[in-house]
Amino acid sequence: MVLADLIFLGGWSMVQPIFSVFVIRNIPGASLIVLGGVMALYWLVKSLLQIPVANYLDTHDGEKDDFYALLISLTLAAVAAFMLAITASLWQLFFAQFIYAVAMGFYVPSWSGIFSRHLDDKRFSFDWSLDSTVVGLTSFVSALLSGILAEAFGFSFVFFLVGTLSLISAVMLFLVPNLIIPKEKKEETPIIRDHSVAGISR
Repeated sequence: MVLADLIFLGGWSMVQPIFSVFVIRNIPGASLIVLGGVMALYWLVKSLLQIPVANYLDTHDGEKDDFYALLISLTLAAVAAFMLAITASLWQLFFAQFIYAVAMGFYVPSWSGIFSRHLDDKRFSFDWSLDSTVVGLTSFVSALLSGILAEAFGFSFVFFLVGTLSLISAVMLFLVPNLIIPKEKKEETPIIRDHSVAGISR
């Protein structure tokens, strides 16, 4: 879970330092007002969506719904990044940002829910801090690289790279669903396997 978070958020950390410059330079009719509207759209959609999504996930037993919501979010984020790579108009810019907001509206509740259920006993603060630190250090590197890559290869290259990293995160989880969704046992009710670190009771 930490590795998937690292790849996904680390990738999108490359967008943040160059996004404003990209919009002003590359989108006809863009202005600071437009840029503010694009960012406002993201926060509005994400904020309004994640509570209903979280409520839905909490009212359904098991983690299968969380797992699929997480896959959907990573896939939509990849789509948003690929759209930014080919964006050439204001409506495309707003639509790509809308897709990204929807992706994050699914990502935050689903990832947080799964991660929270499998925290190590008596290590809750450490586990959350570990994830935050790993993502933060990765974002540090990504932020440094984003400007260099955009200057050398162009904005589209960075966006395609970010989209690819989002897909890699989705593929990682898709290939190992048993980490979250255990195989069903014959004539038994499926249960969620204990993911605690060996030797640490839950």
